Amino acid sequence: GAARGTGMGAGAAAASQTGASLAALAVKFAERQRSPHCLLVKEHQVREGADTAHPPRRTLFVLNVPPYCGPDSLSRLFSRCGRVQSVDICDKPGPGEKKDKLTSKFFDHKTVKGFQVAYVVFRKPAGVQAAKALSQEGPLLISTESHPVKTGISKWIASYEASIVDPKELKAEVDAYMQDYDKKMAEEEAKAAKEEGVPDEEGWVKVTRKGRKPGLPRTEAANLRVLEKEKQKRARKELLNFYAWQHRESKREHIAQLRKKFEEDKQRIALMRAQRKFRPY
Repeated sequence: GAARGTGMGAGAAAASQTGASLAALAVKFAERQRSPHCLLVKEHQVREGADTAHPPRRTLFVLNVPPYCGPDSLSRLFSRCGRVQSVDICDKPGPGEKKDKLTSKFFDHKTVKGFQVAYVVFRKPAGVQAAKALSQEGPLLISTESHPVKTGISKWIASYEASIVDPKELKAEVDAYMQDYDKKMAEEEAKAAKEEGVPDEEGWVKVTRKGRKPGLPRTEAANLRVLEKEKQKRARKELLNFYAWQHRESKREHIAQLRKKFEEDKQRIALMRAQRKFRPY
């Protein structure tokens, strides 16, 4: 996989399709490799403030970066053009933001898949122009005797050894992270307690769960309304006459009540007739 590369013709075609400002920089994995691979480079140009991590005029945008070419290899390749400040390799182009370094060899491990893009930041703008001028020179070597790139069995052995976690180092890193987290949470709680009840510029007071004042006690009428709503809610949830036998029993009870009322009405009418008080018309 490391010995396979893209020819100069393919690199030039990619440069013509991507943009005229791209320059094709020929590189080879090692001296024994016959066909060179092409890195497409240009000056990184964005709107002011759009990319805070990659400053303009000092950042070189590199396309077609092979998986075996890591940040150390890119830094070494372009160090002849000037002092390299940082190298950022990404899956695809996009704006970068400056953030605190929270790198961890236990949790921030990322497997490189396929070709990627890179942002090489130089100390001075002259490094970008010198890097673009490298396209006129011969192929550069990624893996040298002084700085070899591991491949094959040695690469997988090193990857396996790096995957073995040292419990002491892991515990020390987790403890340090939790101390920073507890300190941050304590600062936020102190800030929230200090700003509690203080209106902002527009006169609004931020109400939080911790700073919420208890409400006034409910009156008896309010309690009755709440109880009535809960009763209605429970009544809606109840399944009346869910079974067929319950439906039949409710019908029977209804018919029995109608008959009982009919008999009571008959007796009342007979009594009124006897007392000559029944006048239906």
